[in-house]
Amino acid sequence: MQDSAKRLAYLVLPKVESVADVVAAIRAINRHAKKAGRKDLPLHVLIETHGALADVHAIAALPQVECLSFGIMDFVSAHYGAIPGGAMRTPGQFTHPLVVRAKLEIAAACHAHGKVPSHNVTTEIKDTAVVANDANRATSELGYTRMWSIHPDQIKPIVKSFSPRSSEINEASQILTAAQDTQWGPIQHNGKLHDRASYRYYWTILQRAKSSGQSLPETAAGLL
Repeated sequence: MQDSAKRLAYLVLPKVESVADVVAAIRAINRHAKKAGRKDLPLHVLIETHGALADVHAIAALPQVECLSFGIMDFVSAHYGAIPGGAMRTPGQFTHPLVVRAKLEIAAACHAHGKVPSHNVTTEIKDTAVVANDANRATSELGYTRMWSIHPDQIKPIVKSFSPRSSEINEASQILTAAQDTQWGPIQHNGKLHDRASYRYYWTILQRAKSSGQSLPETAAGLL
């Protein structure tokens, strides 16, 4: 543990049943990591039990927790047949009420506490269109900002789906440039009102594009 603590970017905690489980794990991890001179090793928690879902906001509020991920297969299995097996994959994973509820609770808890919501894997490996569709729905419908992959062929469609579109980047650049010219007062763009509330959203679009290595318009470069 001491040697690993020096090199690890984070640790994943699976199968937790409550916030108390996470707190106990954090204490044990910190005790060992401290011996290696490592402090506050980031933790990613898998939410895949009834108890963890019930405590999801409390878990997300823990400072050392960086990310929450949904363990869909264990979650469905924990219902002992009350949720059909088809809910482990598309389209069921985006339509079954209990599964969708769990995903939304996790995403909401993460956004409320400034943590990263990470969507579960898709079991489809060969058909990248299915992977891309799952990733698109995870981000556009459920508010997830990351997604697990289980095969190298899944990485590209997932990354692309979670990155802003060129049209979004251009629109954000135009709106924020116009806002800057008016000292961040309200503006109209294509007949729509924008003010500081929407500026925050469009600024996030540019930040996401920059972090994913996408090219930005020259007008946007000076905004970041």
